[in-house]
Amino acid sequence: LDFIAKQRWKYITDGLKVTLEVTFLALILGLVLGAVIAVIRTTHDQLKEDQSKGFGSFLIKLADLICRVYLTVIRGTPTMVQLLIMFFIVLASSNNKVMVAVITFGVNSGAYVAEIIRSGIMSIDKGQMEAGRSLGLCYTDTMLQIIMPQAIKNCLPALVNEMITLLKETSICGYIGLNELTRGGDIIRGATYDAMLPLLIVAVIYLVIVMFFTWLMGKLERRLRESDIR
Repeated sequence: LDFIAKQRWKYITDGLKVTLEVTFLALILGLVLGAVIAVIRTTHDQLKEDQSKGFGSFLIKLADLICRVYLTVIRGTPTMVQLLIMFFIVLASSNNKVMVAVITFGVNSGAYVAEIIRSGIMSIDKGQMEAGRSLGLCYTDTMLQIIMPQAIKNCLPALVNEMITLLKETSICGYIGLNELTRGGDIIRGATYDAMLPLLIVAVIYLVIVMFFTWLMGKLERRLRESDIR
């Protein structure tokens, strides 16, 4: 009764808004960062095969080295540690906890998205790139207009799984004092000394969101299969 009478449910709804905001913005940042890194690494591999030389090749090699270091560090350290480092060290002067969370999860997700998209690019036949170049398109246009759309289509299920993982990982934002969904449920638990109701509600909300994304992914995959048949 206290849950409704004292409007403690607002901790849940307010926390849900923050969770969705952080997830959505971090997902965009992760996709952009991941796509750029995937293209850099793929370009480097192609230049390596072609044994290209020159200043442009040097820049790609340098960028690839930076990307490799980034991937190793991000995938080799826990997300919670990255969040604490970002909050207490890198962005210690900022009072915007949402921004700290978005940047942390975006940078973290970008490392995994990069490898997902890179695998999607590698799954495309090399003849696609050659066909684009033979039509007069430059490397960048061929990559953006021909290769990337097909690569994203191939790795879409893995990207949706990454989005679901990202959604659930935001539950650690309470460690920096951000009142997201999980912390909202924990605040209610601390006030009412009843852990069952608020935490079950939080779990059900996460489950419903994940089920919605899974259903949406299923519909999208069917649409893509139908477009392939046509």
